[in-house]
Amino acid sequence: MTFQPQHSLTYGRTPSRQKPQQLVEDHIPLVRKIAWHVSGRAPSSIEVEDLIQIGLIALIEAARRYEDQGHQFSTYAGTRIRGAMMDHLRAQSNLCRSALQFRRDLRRAQEKLMGQLGREPGESELAAEMGLGASEFLARFDQAADVQMESMDEVYSEHSVWFASEEDGADVALERDQLQQLVQAGIGTLSEREQMVLQLFFVEELNLEEIGAVLGVTAARVCQIKKAALDTMRKRLAAQMG
Repeated sequence: MTFQPQHSLTYGRTPSRQKPQQLVEDHIPLVRKIAWHVSGRAPSSIEVEDLIQIGLIALIEAARRYEDQGHQFSTYAGTRIRGAMMDHLRAQSNLCRSALQFRRDLRRAQEKLMGQLGREPGESELAAEMGLGASEFLARFDQAADVQMESMDEVYSEHSVWFASEEDGADVALERDQLQQLVQAGIGTLSEREQMVLQLFFVEELNLEEIGAVLGVTAARVCQIKKAALDTMRKRLAAQMG
């Protein structure tokens, strides 16, 4: 018996019968649908068009790699598209965290030097106080200025999906507005870290491990922060609603 070499082994997997180009063209609406869904729960600084572009790249890659294993392409592609968009949100969260820390350090340096000098410190003085070179200071300053930091009360604004309803009557709308104001007030009493944990968990839909990676702490610590923040808000809401 003569052994016939095979050019490729798929181990029972069947390549897709559709060409990648056709798969991409047929599923562009899926990209838009997922992008709008993710955008609706993302910070306002995230542009839906950016998510669509990221999703299209993920769709093209999915079409190239897809092999029929009994799963529909739409299911396979949808997972990869959403995953790519969430990776983008996580990257933006890391950028926001870095910018937030720089702004905090800059504010402390400004206050310290103003107390010592009796005047507004210059860039070189601030850089030296923060232990940064001139070029690194300017680069991080520009980066922090470009990053839009969204507060939790903006997330819970009147346009937020959390408070949206198409069939609210006047009484229900009034109660919802009152609840919204209470929630905003409660959020404002939380620490910056507690606000960020709630935003990443409820708005950007990251899990505890992912939030821990963003903040540089363990998942257990994230769980503690989230619980403490929710407990604080729950007590304040209960007290205000009497």
